[in-house]
Amino acid sequence: MSPVKKVDGRAEKSRLTRARILDAAAELFVRDGYGATSLQDIAGAAGVAVQTIYYGFGNKQTVLKQVVDRTIAGDDEPVATLDRPWFQEVLATGTAAEHVRRHVQGTQAVLERVAPITKMLEAAGASDAGIANLWPHEQDPRLTVQRAAAESLLGKPGARSDLTTERAADILFGLLSTEFYLLMVGDRGWDPKDWAAWVTDLLLPQLCTPPFS
Repeated sequence: MSPVKKVDGRAEKSRLTRARILDAAAELFVRDGYGATSLQDIAGAAGVAVQTIYYGFGNKQTVLKQVVDRTIAGDDEPVATLDRPWFQEVLATGTAAEHVRRHVQGTQAVLERVAPITKMLEAAGASDAGIANLWPHEQDPRLTVQRAAAESLLGKPGARSDLTTERAADILFGLLSTEFYLLMVGDRGWDPKDWAAWVTDLLLPQLCTPPFS
């Protein structure tokens, strides 16, 4: 008989404690602001000792980075966007038009998670110069994702032949940006599904040739 793999109780407890800390931090950062939230506040909300946060994260900046990274990903798994199942499904679509539709759907889910923390993160960066150094500056990771999407899309049936990868990536980067989403959904009050349908209608003629099937 094959040996039954035992669940590591300590590792699972640590994972759950970490998730509880990040949940509490995310709620407090959005509600009260990054600057007004202390590690003691987070510890109290999470039901842990503040030393537990110091041991697991080191400082508040690291807590913020983990909150942001987890929000973008949707879980705690250390998997880059390019390797996420939803993005791999986009790359696997058979036509350019289907690629656009699936890409908008996947991006919408990410933006819905990210939208509540965006303004908080901007305010945090304005009050703490060190936050700008938490993420690499060589290239916006969002552009890296959109460039990979554009390269895949332009190799599929129905893609416009007069576009370069850079041009297509710029179109995706602009119309699927957090800033554009927040303008329409946050400031103008659009339903996220209406935004997704509208952006899809904008992207199809920009990136594909009719009929958009």
